[in-house]
Amino acid sequence: MKTVSLVLGSGGARGLAHIGVIHWLEENGYSIESISGCSIGALIGGAYAAGKLDEFEHWVRPITKIDIVTLLDMSWNRRGLVKGDKVINTLIELVGNQLIEDLPIRYTAIATDVKNEKEIWINSGPLFDAIRASISLPLLFTPYTYKGIELIDGGVLNPVPIAPTFHDETEVTIAVNLGGPVMSSEIETDEQPKLVEDSQQFYEKISRYIKNRLQQKAATLTEADWGVYDVANQAFDAMQSTIARQKLAAYPPDHTIEIARNACGILDFDRADEMIALGYKKAQESFS
Repeated sequence: MKTVSLVLGSGGARGLAHIGVIHWLEENGYSIESISGCSIGALIGGAYAAGKLDEFEHWVRPITKIDIVTLLDMSWNRRGLVKGDKVINTLIELVGNQLIEDLPIRYTAIATDVKNEKEIWINSGPLFDAIRASISLPLLFTPYTYKGIELIDGGVLNPVPIAPTFHDETEVTIAVNLGGPVMSSEIETDEQPKLVEDSQQFYEKISRYIKNRLQQKAATLTEADWGVYDVANQAFDAMQSTIARQKLAAYPPDHTIEIARNACGILDFDRADEMIALGYKKAQESFS
């Protein structure tokens, strides 16, 4: 088997494509020895490194828009729209909050110290402290205080974090860029949804958990409320795409898998089947 350093980029719900990429690699003789992840890449990579990607996939495939709203604990302050505690607590219930240094795979999550304008590489301590810091998308999630430093989404400075893999002793480095060229047509795939029955069982389990322990009265968001954040997120996507191109040109990996930046919206987690199938397809195309 070829050993791999896998770099998983940022891009919201598009990052569910990382799951499909991982499936293809596993099925085609690649052994993932190291993961460097940013934002959603830190989340998917963390679940995989903890040996819990299947559980995460079972849970995310049947998610609906209502489920997504239920998981958004509104903060309504100037620091961010969503606190993120509900999301993280739900994921800890699924994955478990292991220490990064105890994971069987080398793992680094990338966050941004915006005050000092520098990347923060987190490769020790509680896994979900690292993930929560890395997913702190400006305007959407409130910043996360880590070791006394306020951190936001790693994609602000490095949406495809290749540098943490430079000293890996693996045979190949593979980067997944979620800021790829815009698609001109709808996604087409012959991939059939997997694990439907098992997904429903996991969904029911987590739904009960949410209702019993997390559910609070959801704030009502108007179209205008979301419109402001949608425009900001489109701007953030454009910025990340530009930075990603520069990083990939400066430090080219052995293989780059490109996911179009308009493949889905940043919170379109209800399109999980579609995104996972897209990741699988793009991985296959990259190595053909």
